[in-house]
Amino acid sequence: MNTQNPEHDLDEELFEHYRFVAAKGQSILRVDKFLMQLVENATRNKIQQAAEKGNIFANGVPVKSNYKVKPFDEIKVMLSHPPFENRVDPENIPLDIVYEDDALLLINKPAGLVVHPGHGNYTGTLVNALAYHFESLPMNSSERPGLVHRIDKDTTGLLVIAKTEQAMTHLAKQFEEKTSEREYVAIVWGNIQQDEGTIEGNLARHLKDRMQMAVFADPEIGKPAVTHYKVLERFGYITVVSCILETGRTHQIRAHMKHIGHPLFNDERYGGHLILKGTTFTKYKQFIENCFKILPRQALHAKTLGFEHPVTKEFMRFDTELPQDMKECIDKWRAYSKSNSLEEEED
Repeated sequence: MNTQNPEHDLDEELFEHYRFVAAKGQSILRVDKFLMQLVENATRNKIQQAAEKGNIFANGVPVKSNYKVKPFDEIKVMLSHPPFENRVDPENIPLDIVYEDDALLLINKPAGLVVHPGHGNYTGTLVNALAYHFESLPMNSSERPGLVHRIDKDTTGLLVIAKTEQAMTHLAKQFEEKTSEREYVAIVWGNIQQDEGTIEGNLARHLKDRMQMAVFADPEIGKPAVTHYKVLERFGYITVVSCILETGRTHQIRAHMKHIGHPLFNDERYGGHLILKGTTFTKYKQFIENCFKILPRQALHAKTLGFEHPVTKEFMRFDTELPQDMKECIDKWRAYSKSNSLEEEED
């Protein structure tokens, strides 16, 4: 390809690797800076090279790297090879299967396992494991075999996988129509005032930090999201909560909890890896650092999953125990909270 000429050979097929639509509140920004905020592990140099080769499009037209992105612009990155994430190599990765029949299976996902291949994670994902353990799983709307829904890399817990086209259609419809049940357990910073409550607010990409989701009051920005929470245990500086999802948006619990001032414990992307509540004593700082070592990820577990079986029509509900790292962290806080209250009584 002639890198000096952004015009493509008409015979060359281009494949869409990324597509983003700029939000209503998007500030005017160069396209190379815009893409750097959205594409993980991308360098500005690589983005500029792609623009020079005519691989970056704004509203269907190739643009240079100094193109100014405006609200509602559709930005695409088109390359001459298919995205790696569409090629799934089977890998012998063990699966913790909670339940399985001819139509579906339930998996208890460990922390650190990426659900599907994507930029920077082309191997070692749950989808690679599924390709090894099962033949001809049905594709979802994003061409991901078996996946009905997903959870973040460092979130643990239950995922349902469809084994037939009928199961995929039936289960996906339940998630879309909000008839499935999903309960998560989270550890959050701060002492939540209400024993229970509901967080509502449209979620969309944060305007400054594109790796975060944020809540927007404008109903035209983002997608509606609803989280119901209930306090399970209080330890003064942190709270253990149950979260029931009415909708299932990207980072929904993480973004909603930050929005009400209670980021998830040790959630680096949303600021929960800092000491947000508590004393300034060195002893306390050491205690928190020990907790972070025990639980080196955001404190979030997909505990309960309920849905109607696509064949038998029976409503099935599955429950998992908290993973060891969250259990140990909660135990440490419980002991710390008791010893501190005793000290206060003695004073």
